[in-house]
Amino acid sequence: MIGFLTILAFTTSGAFAIIADDFSCSSGGVYTSGATSCSNNMADASCAVFYKESAPGVGYPAAGNSVQRPFACYTTGNAPGPINEDLRKMAITNCPKTCGFCCATSAFNCTNVQFPRINCATIQPSQCLSSIWRETIAQDCPSACGFCNEGGCVDAVTDCAVSMCNQIDFQEFVNQNCKRTCARCGASPSNPSNPPAPCNSYPVDTSSSCAAWANNGFCKNDFYKDVVRQYCATTCKVC
Repeated sequence: MIGFLTILAFTTSGAFAIIADDFSCSSGGVYTSGATSCSNNMADASCAVFYKESAPGVGYPAAGNSVQRPFACYTTGNAPGPINEDLRKMAITNCPKTCGFCCATSAFNCTNVQFPRINCATIQPSQCLSSIWRETIAQDCPSACGFCNEGGCVDAVTDCAVSMCNQIDFQEFVNQNCKRTCARCGASPSNPSNPPAPCNSYPVDTSSSCAAWANNGFCKNDFYKDVVRQYCATTCKVC
């Protein structure tokens, strides 16, 4: 009788609506926003062909739900099973959104700075597209928006075009808003080509923790600029 009920549990509608075996990009039994915050590298329709729903009509992983991800994303067969790393890597490379693996891609899989100016855990998808937040997020919380491969430099707006980069009338705009597209990551809005002269010497560090702090982005965090100058001027190269 117990065996029959077990079989019935796996064959009735909604049977596969619980995450099994591979709990990547989930917390508390549901998928996090990072599970599907990227785009597939193949057409969505193609991903749906290669990675079919775990059961008809169940749907795919999405933030806040607990739908069983397609089995082909991580194992062989049509039921929960041992994780096959080769299949998993293929899914992460080709169809991470369909499989709910976005947080495992290189763009999202990195460490945020130790002292962020904003709470990385509460960043919303709309902030990833906002000119107000994008640069701060890229520098402090890159894993929240898939900025891990950007080196802390992103366009502040999402519609920059290379054709704008060398137009005289657009220089102040691109220096402010299109730093990555126009290779202006070290530029200020009004003075892209004449950075301040480097210091010949720096005040001595007054903290023994500067090296560790620097590795966590402390030197580049404008929120702590006065503290940086006071304690870690040499390590952070602050005049």
